[in-house]
Amino acid sequence: MTSQGYLSSLFSDKVLYPRQLMKLSSFKSSKICMTSFIPSVRPSANTNITTTNELKDLMSPLSINDTMSFSQASNSLFVDHHEMKVILPRVDQFNNRIDELKEYTRKALIMSSNPTVTLNLIDTIQRLGVGYYFKEEIKNILEEIKQVLPEDDLYTVALHFRLRRHSGLHTNSGDVFQNFMDVNGELKKSSCEDIEGLLSLYEASYLGSSEEDVLSHAMEVTTRHLSKSVSELSPKLHEKVVDGLKHPRHMRMERLEARRFIEEYGNVDDHNPILLEFAKYDYNMVQSVLQRELIEINRWWEHLGLSSKLGFIRDRHVECFLWSVGLLPEVGYSSSRVELAKVVAILLVIDDVYDTYGSYDDLVLFTEAIQRWDLNEMEQLPEYMKLCFTALYNTNNEICDKVLKEQGLNAHSFLRKTWIDMAKAYMVETEWVKRGTIPTFKEYIENGVTTSGTYMALVHLFFLVLDGVTSDNSRLLLDSYPKFFTSAGTILRLWDDLGTVKEEQERGDMLSSIHVLMKEKNITSEEEGRKEVLQLIYGLWKDLNVELVTPDVMLLPMINVALNMSKASQVVYQHDDNSYLSSVENHVECLFYKPIDI
Repeated sequence: MTSQGYLSSLFSDKVLYPRQLMKLSSFKSSKICMTSFIPSVRPSANTNITTTNELKDLMSPLSINDTMSFSQASNSLFVDHHEMKVILPRVDQFNNRIDELKEYTRKALIMSSNPTVTLNLIDTIQRLGVGYYFKEEIKNILEEIKQVLPEDDLYTVALHFRLRRHSGLHTNSGDVFQNFMDVNGELKKSSCEDIEGLLSLYEASYLGSSEEDVLSHAMEVTTRHLSKSVSELSPKLHEKVVDGLKHPRHMRMERLEARRFIEEYGNVDDHNPILLEFAKYDYNMVQSVLQRELIEINRWWEHLGLSSKLGFIRDRHVECFLWSVGLLPEVGYSSSRVELAKVVAILLVIDDVYDTYGSYDDLVLFTEAIQRWDLNEMEQLPEYMKLCFTALYNTNNEICDKVLKEQGLNAHSFLRKTWIDMAKAYMVETEWVKRGTIPTFKEYIENGVTTSGTYMALVHLFFLVLDGVTSDNSRLLLDSYPKFFTSAGTILRLWDDLGTVKEEQERGDMLSSIHVLMKEKNITSEEEGRKEVLQLIYGLWKDLNVELVTPDVMLLPMINVALNMSKASQVVYQHDDNSYLSSVENHVECLFYKPIDI
């Protein structure tokens, strides 16, 4: 049975339930995965920021006291040297210039007549992080240009396919790539000799679904040919191929990719200096929005007071916000990023209670209290648990009030259910540890997706991000969760284990997907176990991509959130020789603290 078939068989009976968001490998806490969500002025899910004035609406005035240092928090993830210098006081100086650059870019898009040049421009605009200004223009161009594509140009055809699918436009992969196949269904020899075309097809293949054999085959063939030819390429093409093989575009975290590509683009021989200037200004403007959100989250966390009252609670709200930006990279989701970061911060508090501090008997009481969901029935809880439950209860109610005001819906039963499901799943883990039980791989994953906080986070975002939510279409969240929620959560759970297993082994925590799978499938080498887990992850990406083949227009923002969760999981946990903490800190530094020099 293939890895993908094995994983599918585990979930044939039902869709999984929620867990965990972020894990700090250097702390005792055993499993903490994700983090990200929510803002102060909620835009429409379809909001496009098209003017700098709309950006400014997301930026409230700041005083000198808003320059923020995290050195105050002795329990913080980040070290003393982090001091955030707010960018906004400079924004008025270049507002007009950004609007000029934006209009230049819009005209360049509309006036371009060569299909390959136009598609390259769209790709560059999106990689530089300014594609959100031109969503409708890009969709219209991608629809119109398919009539004039050079059918024998593999590079252009594959690029067009990737950009269309990325934009949620229906594209039949079999029809698109038929011209490049021989009678045996293999890539023609001429196509295999076209390195740029192979690389373009390779990148496109990562948007293939589990039902598209042609793209699965394309991924296998292009990977093989590119890997064999890499040593014979020119230095620049060699670098592009190596980078693509290591980090496919479809799996890159949007804001981090924008930062990386902006810094790289200036070294490209034929780069457009006006487009580069636009991207730099916009990156710094977006960073100033994120800084304001982070200041708001910091104030909320300090006002909550849990870390000052409870010594075992760590200050991880900045880490939570990193995940929030990963899931909701578009600047217009400001309010939702803030709210999500709050929710994830509460999740990590609850995780600390279950993983590092609570006794078994107290955890039984705590789980029962969450199930009752009543502040008047906390008498049996120790004081620290009363504080934690009160923080959870109040934060949840504040978000429910927000949803009621903005959507006219009572989301209380939906959001409460995710916390109850998660508490039960935490208790299952506690029972496993207490009894020395090694679960099956299916049991481990089902419970691990729940404790990762995936369902909790995505259900909150369902109400905070989507337009047109009604009591009818929200019922799909009550009995089970959408399959793409589960796929994204499983990717998160598996990447978490891949990225932190060594640190957890040093702490004596041997319960991970790698070791459970090795035991179940009689795999003796951890390296082989890791390869098996990676194959499962790639299969889950194909399941996620199914949603892009014929996307539900209403659910498309949530499909993108699930994709972004999967991207953030890989970026955060695939950290080579660096530690998890080092990886997170580096990302935080470039996203929130360091503007780009202009």
